[in-house]
Amino acid sequence: MDQMLNKVGTYWVGHKAEKQLDSVGNEIEQISNTIEGGTKWLVNKIKGTIQKPLPELLKEYELPTGVFPRDATNYEFDEKTGKLTVFIPTICEVGYKDSSVLRFFTEVSGNLEKGKLTEIEGMKTKVIIWIKVSAIASDGSKLYVTAGITKTRSRDAYEVSRDGIGVDKF
Repeated sequence: MDQMLNKVGTYWVGHKAEKQLDSVGNEIEQISNTIEGGTKWLVNKIKGTIQKPLPELLKEYELPTGVFPRDATNYEFDEKTGKLTVFIPTICEVGYKDSSVLRFFTEVSGNLEKGKLTEIEGMKTKVIIWIKVSAIASDGSKLYVTAGITKTRSRDAYEVSRDGIGVDKF
C-alpha cells in the first residue's frame, strides 16, 4: 500500500511540477520575445497585468488593425493620458493595397482616442516627397491621413497587417 501511495504521490507532484515549469518556460519565451522596446510590457507582465495585442487595442479604438507593420507588437499605452508608443524592430516602409506607403521609425507615438491617433511622431507618408504624418482618423469606410494636408484613403486597405520592408533611413 505504501508503495502504491508513494507512486501516486510521485506522479502527482511530478505532474504539477511539469505544469509549473512549462508555464515558467512560456513566460520566459514571451519575455525574451518582447525585450527589445518592450520594457514597460515586461514590467507590467512581472506585476501580473497582461497587455492586449496591438491589433485588439486598435480595434477597440476604432482604427484599422493593419495601420502598423505586422512586427510592431510591443507598445506602451497610458489609458489616463491616451499616450500610445509603438515599438518597431527596424525602420521600415509598409505598402498598402491602395498603393499608399507609410514609413515608420523604430518608435511611433501619438495620442490615441476613439477613431483617431493624433500628434503622431515617427511616421511619414509619400506625397511626391516624404511628409510627416501628424494624424490618422477613421470614419466609417474612410481613413483620413493628415500629412501637411489631409488625404482620404479607403479604410479597407489598412485592415490587414502587412510586413514592413527595411529602409536605410527615416
